[in-house]
Amino acid sequence: MEKKVIVLVEDDELDVMSVRRSLNKLDIPYELYTAFNGIEALDILRGNGGMSSLPDLVLLDLNMPRMNGLEFLTIIRTDERLKDIPVFVMTTSGEQADRRAIDRLGVSGYLIKPMGYGAGYNREDSMEHFVRFHLRSILSGGGGTGEATI
Repeated sequence: MEKKVIVLVEDDELDVMSVRRSLNKLDIPYELYTAFNGIEALDILRGNGGMSSLPDLVLLDLNMPRMNGLEFLTIIRTDERLKDIPVFVMTTSGEQADRRAIDRLGVSGYLIKPMGYGAGYNREDSMEHFVRFHLRSILSGGGGTGEATI
């Protein structure tokens, strides 16, 4: 099975570690590229980070320095080459206004932080739940739609 490519756009090192820990539980080989803001992520997607093809998906934090997630998403959705990449947003916000703004830019789903192993570990919108019940299916082509709105 070929490696699936994931781009993680996240400025919090603890959240990066949490995502890696969850991804390591997959029985699917993957390659993870990490960017700490939207500018770095655009560089990676445009081939300046060693990635030879487009990723299978992007995991995107909204609140980051230099270029936030909303700005990043706006740019890739207007780029013919990048516009169809599935993007899952990771956010601390449960505000409906935030979700409506992001929905207009065509996200595939949401994960509400914290994503770690605390009290929210088994929530439907946790990273662990996302990996166990959605990401495995998405990356393995297991008949899912490629969307997991949680």
